Amino acid sequence: MKLEHGARRALVTGASRGIGRQIARVLAEDGARVALHYGTQRAMAEESLALLPGTGHVLLQADLADEAQAAALAHRAAEALGGLDLVVNNAGIFIEHPVGQVDAATWAERWRHILAVNLMAPALIIHAARPYLAEAGGGHIVNIGSRGAFRGEPSAPAYGASKAGLHGLGQYMAQALAPDGIFVVNLAPGFVETEMAREALQGERGVATRAQSPLNRVARAEEIAETVRFVVSGRADWLTGGTIDLNGASYLRS
Repeated sequence: MKLEHGARRALVTGASRGIGRQIARVLAEDGARVALHYGTQRAMAEESLALLPGTGHVLLQADLADEAQAAALAHRAAEALGGLDLVVNNAGIFIEHPVGQVDAATWAERWRHILAVNLMAPALIIHAARPYLAEAGGGHIVNIGSRGAFRGEPSAPAYGASKAGLHGLGQYMAQALAPDGIFVVNLAPGFVETEMAREALQGERGVATRAQSPLNRVARAEEIAETVRFVVSGRADWLTGGTIDLNGASYLRS
């Protein structure tokens, strides 16, 4: 399925591996030129770049915990690609910090770091990307949130809170950016077979994690990417402001 608006220009954060790598791949398959953001994994980002069909793709490094670097990323992507039509806020971090098992300084540091990467950075990227998307006649923003925003993350509360905030950000931006022809959708995956979830998917813990779904498995990164493909296709714009659950019926909400 080709993107209806021709060869579009996309920024995908956290694209060196996992979900981000697969999202970049499907967008490139549909004719987009992609700016692949990475944090520290240059070699893995180069592997992602090599997997993309087409030409004109670029790698962009940035530490999303640094506000200045996060704020500049959309500008750098637009400069490299000649504009922007799509933004996928995929980058995120998960660090356990159980309230009864860390000291006050560690607790505060975990909250600052996780919120900076998972919530503040997407907010800064959206703010910077808006003029480019508007100039292009509209576009799409997809935020990769989490089931944890609803189900809870007792061992990593800052992660759950950051993803709940990201979902809220997407809802509010869908209303604020609609006059510019910009559509904003959140995805809320459960566990996905990625490096980030490796520990949770090992041994007995992995058996229990897979058993959370009646399908007795977790998602594949490709399944999340295919949902992004549909959301940005131009055929599903009435989804704007919505949050799509992708958790294999492991958590149901009304």
